[in-house]
Amino acid sequence: AAYAGLSWGVTLALFLHRTDLRKQEEHGELLQPLIFVLLVLCSVLLYFVVSLMDPGFIESDEEEKVGMNEEQRVMMPQFPSNVWLRRCGYCMLKQPMRAKHCQLCRHCVRRYDHHCPWIENCVGERNHPLFIVYLAVQLVVLLWAFHVAWSGLYFEQSWEWLQHNIFLLLSFLVIAIFTIVAMLLLVSHLYLVSCNTTTWEFMSHHRISYLRHCESENPFDQGVILNLWRFFCACRLVTWEKIYFQEDSDPV
Repeated sequence: AAYAGLSWGVTLALFLHRTDLRKQEEHGELLQPLIFVLLVLCSVLLYFVVSLMDPGFIESDEEEKVGMNEEQRVMMPQFPSNVWLRRCGYCMLKQPMRAKHCQLCRHCVRRYDHHCPWIENCVGERNHPLFIVYLAVQLVVLLWAFHVAWSGLYFEQSWEWLQHNIFLLLSFLVIAIFTIVAMLLLVSHLYLVSCNTTTWEFMSHHRISYLRHCESENPFDQGVILNLWRFFCACRLVTWEKIYFQEDSDPV
């Protein structure tokens, strides 16, 4: 509710002041104002989808198979016979490689990236691609809004001018802050995805056993193009154990 209110509040401030969008609206040129409003609506909808979406919570085998048809069961990750899955010390479920227990969500999450306080949800294997799409759309909206807000600012040293433009100035400040944050997040996540690593693995490389004991720095890296293709276009969960272990590996 706070995010939706802030988004539409800033949008309203841009239309109420003498910005480019307001001038185009007054002259009957409605295409750009309509596209801007639709982009804001798209970013808000993406926000709610990502925040309410299952990030890849791990359930027991019995719970996962309930209600599944044969095709869905075939698509479930099958683990190599020489791999022993560890049990989570919190929920006692078998934990696949690259999964981590989130104490805020109280669930283990597949390919755990991080718990995002902004969406109040984990970013994991299921919602990570959509999270990046949301960041990209949000950044486009913010950059456009930054340009629109700047077009409406004209500075005068008077108290009356400040009273009249206070909401536009506040909107400009909010837009500038969130533009920097969204840009940094998008760039960092695209870099991590291109390397096929996660925020958790990048920050805690020295504490993760399957990375600390591995000869290569990143055993999941398959090249930038293939990493991006599988991240954005894969329609099923990945069995990371098959990529990590060779067929003649010892059980781990």
